[in-house]
Amino acid sequence: MDEIRIKQLEVFAHHGVFPEENRLGQKFVISAALRTHLRTAGLTDDLTQSMDYGAVCAEIQTFLTQHTFQLLETAAEKLCEHLLQTLPLLDSIQLEIEKPWAPIGLPLKTAAVCIERGWHMAYIALGSNIGDSKGYLDGAVQALEQDETMRVERVSDYIVTKPYGGVEQDDFLNAVLCVKTLRTPHELLDRLHEIEQAAHRTREIHWGPRTLDLDILFYDEELFSDDVLTIPHPEIPKRDFVLRPMAQIAPYFVHPVYHKTIMQLWEQLQA
Repeated sequence: MDEIRIKQLEVFAHHGVFPEENRLGQKFVISAALRTHLRTAGLTDDLTQSMDYGAVCAEIQTFLTQHTFQLLETAAEKLCEHLLQTLPLLDSIQLEIEKPWAPIGLPLKTAAVCIERGWHMAYIALGSNIGDSKGYLDGAVQALEQDETMRVERVSDYIVTKPYGGVEQDDFLNAVLCVKTLRTPHELLDRLHEIEQAAHRTREIHWGPRTLDLDILFYDEELFSDDVLTIPHPEIPKRDFVLRPMAQIAPYFVHPVYHKTIMQLWEQLQA
């Protein structure tokens, strides 16, 4: 990934824990590494294929002067989120905010917060077999599209599948979508649960009927497991209703555990 770097941009703003900091303001120094792909811009000499660092500096100044935060951590978090949402070519950012005049009563050159944030690619399975199943799936896709921390990239066709898990119930309507997200895996899971709850989802029977079921299948190429979440989803190789729609939108995505493509896993399941 290529970078555009901004070093030590000075902005006078009103962030801090103490009331006088919010009232009088002080100098902040911002440095950023903006990660993107610069090959096309380099070959074409076309500014529209890159990011105008002058415009980015102006955007940073405007954001920090129009908002007031107590913590540098919050200022950095919100600024990163704002830039990632407003700069279409920005993939990730490393940001440092320095506070040269930090009022701590001791000799100090500067205090600073440095964070790194970016877009992550996730694949999510959707399912429903109660009521207006198509309406529930459409509603879930729309909710994700309207979330500022998400960018829905691709959605598979909706397919009708037989129930999985041995519980007698109606057929399911299933799909898989690909989304870019600024959320961590647990934050993404919480958002999916909110969308399920809005669809009146209940969890009375394991693998039982439901108005809406949303599962994280993959998150980048991460391997992760705790008491509430396992990534990749452990049941993927066994589930035709996951592999078939995902093979439509990402046939060559490689499972980070089995080192096989989604298409290979689906063909293996059919054999």
